[in-house]
Amino acid sequence: MADPFYITTAIHYPNGKPHIGHAYETIAADVIARFQRLMGRDVRFQTGTDEHGLKMAQKARDMGKTPRELADEMSGAFKDLFDRLDITYDRFIRTTDEDHHKASRAIWQAMEAKGDLYLDRYEGWYSVRDEAYYDEKELVEGEGGEKLSPQGTPVEWTEEETWFFRLSKYAEPLLELLKTPGFLEPASRRNEMIAFVEGGLKDLSVSRTSFDWGVKVPGHDNHVMYVWVDALTNYITGVGYPDGGEAWDKYWPASLHLIGKDIVRFHTIYWPAFLMSADIPVPQHVFGHGFLLNRGVKESKSAGNVTDPNELVDLFGVDSLRYFLMAEVVFGKDGSYSAEALVNKVNAELANSFGNLAQRTLSMIHKNMDGKLSDFEPNGDDKALLGTVQNACREVLPQEFEALNFSVGIEAWLKAVFACNAYVDEQAPWALKKSDPDRMQAVLETLFIAIRDLAIAIQPVVPTKAAAVLDQLGVAADRRTYGDLADEGWFPALVASGHTIEKPVPAFPRLELPEAETAS
Repeated sequence: MADPFYITTAIHYPNGKPHIGHAYETIAADVIARFQRLMGRDVRFQTGTDEHGLKMAQKARDMGKTPRELADEMSGAFKDLFDRLDITYDRFIRTTDEDHHKASRAIWQAMEAKGDLYLDRYEGWYSVRDEAYYDEKELVEGEGGEKLSPQGTPVEWTEEETWFFRLSKYAEPLLELLKTPGFLEPASRRNEMIAFVEGGLKDLSVSRTSFDWGVKVPGHDNHVMYVWVDALTNYITGVGYPDGGEAWDKYWPASLHLIGKDIVRFHTIYWPAFLMSADIPVPQHVFGHGFLLNRGVKESKSAGNVTDPNELVDLFGVDSLRYFLMAEVVFGKDGSYSAEALVNKVNAELANSFGNLAQRTLSMIHKNMDGKLSDFEPNGDDKALLGTVQNACREVLPQEFEALNFSVGIEAWLKAVFACNAYVDEQAPWALKKSDPDRMQAVLETLFIAIRDLAIAIQPVVPTKAAAVLDQLGVAADRRTYGDLADEGWFPALVASGHTIEKPVPAFPRLELPEAETAS
């Protein structure tokens, strides 16, 4: 396989159970990973949990647990969810892993050897919830007059001895990096970060002495690393830093860091600066996606609207959730979801359109042709439909997915599905059975070929359901890549094999809203 592709999600903070936002980012990363594999690339995909920091220590104390006990329990909940969501990660990394502590100490020592770390005293505002330091000018006033971070989280005045990183030293190379086409997207995030750097960078406090749940600073055991130094290092831990080796040589620098828009600063200013200091190449691309809102409102425990993605899977299934999130939300912008919106979209587009197309076509081949396929000569209408489907599946969808425009790619795919259904209505194969059986056969086999293309193309989004359709078509499991879409010999080979279409099983049954949702 050619062209290695290393994709990461942000590692998730496990001070509570995973919510829909965690599912959204990780599903999107999985769609990208699956897409790149189908494009023939050698993909490495990493996700995991960020388990250190004051927030974890405080939460564990409040629950009467040790930080490690809380980390083990909650990290397990994240891993279980991602396995359930059909996430094809190569490594689920935990910042408590031994090799990660080793990598964190190594990058620290590399930055220290460069002269970029020094001991001093920190006095300033800190948000425990964000695990972030804020300048006075960044703070906003709360309803009660209290000072809040730009994210609206409480801040507290902190004074302690700390190690500092010479962030100010890297202002010019960071500006050059941020202005490099393709490094940070969308453009709105890039402009924010350029403005932040141009506003002047202060050196960054990178250790704490007020708690001990974290990676110890080499030679200074009373200090633990600032959680973001440790957290960001996970991306290089997972490919073999500091020892190097085959994975390191193949996959670093990362092809894509996929993150939420609220942590862009850490990934495009702090992280590249740490890497520059340690003489490590910076990642190729960072994408800051938007938030997923519950009926247009940000989820919070206080609002009582936090959604457990496991409940959505229980109600609607994994592929339905995956499809809705990728098709409904313009990637990079905030999006909204509700159970009603999910049911309506999945029923209209998957069940009624693509699912019904596959079910009707295979049923008619099974019933009217004894399930047997044969060679046929397509006419102008057939060729026009296949051209429409091929353009969507082989050109538009891959181009849009490569650019992370998932909803646009899926819309092009859906238009090809609609074209197939319009072709069914126009050709009326049920009427041709008596008047022109040969034409009926050509129509159904044209649709058969179109459905194969459509099922292959949508695999990254609905992998299980697409596989079910391809299985019923008789498409071999090793002949389902985007490269295989251009193989004109697959259908004659399937005909020659004597493959028989059995009575089909609906791949996309209609969803029903639970009574509680219907009544609300």
